[in-house]
Amino acid sequence: MKKLVIVLLFIILVAPVFSQVINNNDEKFYCINVSVEKIYPSHDGYIVQYRAGSAHTVTIGIPNQWFTDAASSAELVKLPLASDWPTMSVFYKEGEFSHLRIYVHPAKSHWTWGSIPMGTDVSRFFIDKESFKLKF
Repeated sequence: MKKLVIVLLFIILVAPVFSQVINNNDEKFYCINVSVEKIYPSHDGYIVQYRAGSAHTVTIGIPNQWFTDAASSAELVKLPLASDWPTMSVFYKEGEFSHLRIYVHPAKSHWTWGSIPMGTDVSRFFIDKESFKLKF
């Protein structure tokens, strides 16, 4: 009985060493996080104003197709009510744009959500629908 307990204890202690999966992928994967000032939903997608440094903001457009495709390039994540400052995380894989996530306040009545007047032409924000370049 003691031998059985010792063998089981040994297996329990040694098993995690062999259960780790060794990944020899040398892919470089990194993320850049920026603070979002305002988010404007539009017919073509989301127009996002984010802080680029301390002095100015940059306005970009993220097409709706990026949120709905099977292999989507973007995701809208609703924050818990306690944290109300939206951010945007842009993920790169081997130096190329992979995908992005926008963390937003769940209530569209929050002051970080904006509205665009009807008839406003926002097409200039959605020129390049295939890639994404973060500006600073």
